[in-house]
Amino acid sequence: MTNTATRLITLIMLLEHRPNQKASELAERLGVSVRTLHRYIGMLDELGIPIYSERGPQGGFSLVRGYKMPPLIFTPSEAAALCLGTGLVADLWGQLYSEPAQSALAKLENILPDEQLSEVEWARRALVNTPLPNPRLQSFAPRLEALRRALRDRHRVRLVYQSGNQSEIQEREFDPYALAYRAGWWYVIGYCHLREAVRSFRVDRIHQLDVLTMPYQIPADFDAQAYLAFEVEAEKGVPLRMHLTAEFAYLATSTPAFWENLDMQPDGSVIVTTRMIDIYRAAGFVFSYGPAATVLEPKELQDMMRTWAAELIKLYDELPNH
Repeated sequence: MTNTATRLITLIMLLEHRPNQKASELAERLGVSVRTLHRYIGMLDELGIPIYSERGPQGGFSLVRGYKMPPLIFTPSEAAALCLGTGLVADLWGQLYSEPAQSALAKLENILPDEQLSEVEWARRALVNTPLPNPRLQSFAPRLEALRRALRDRHRVRLVYQSGNQSEIQEREFDPYALAYRAGWWYVIGYCHLREAVRSFRVDRIHQLDVLTMPYQIPADFDAQAYLAFEVEAEKGVPLRMHLTAEFAYLATSTPAFWENLDMQPDGSVIVTTRMIDIYRAAGFVFSYGPAATVLEPKELQDMMRTWAAELIKLYDELPNH
């Protein structure tokens, strides 16, 4: 029902913008069949919207001359949602949309009546969002803007990238399909010509970016949300089973949803299982718990922890005493 209502409003706006539009053109703009378009025309007629049609090469559907849609009227909750939404856009995308978001918010507040403005002010005070701080955002904001521009214009890019667990820096050509914000980081998703597959790259790890003139097409069946969901599952590649001492068991029990399995032990300690992207991330994760955590599986990770621990002991033993 929501989609139908949205399309009906869009149809009126299309007819307001230009008269004598063909049914096939309107159907394509709305993403529906011509048969469905005619059904929408009938629904608008029943609602009293004055639409007429003319035959011939220059004919098509039009609104009666002089008809205008009444001004949009927002409920207090709708107004608050719009204003909060513009704030989130500015917080998440920084310079990319900060000024447009502030401009849109100022225009919106200028037309809202007192009742809606009161609801907006209440929402700002009571519904607070604190985005994850990212002090490096300013340093890679130009790359984020260049990617947005390339994505909008459908221009291929050449980027120099360094992945998180490799020292090697590689150059590749890339067709941007979408920009995504996930877990405090910005990613660009698209087709990597080096790997000949769809990949995602963290924007802050792009060392150099050049927008090319070569055009490209985004596959009609590409779904950014579906790809991100698939990638999250694919990244869970290394199973980790570890033991936490009783003193620090609360670190696991306070976040039960994070673990695939959580077994409390008679002495108050806990054994947990989860999956990590790779063994390096797993090692760093275990180290974050200090001496409270012991790796039970896999053996490869146990060996890595022993090696790293020995190297750390040697490193600190060689430090001068103060």
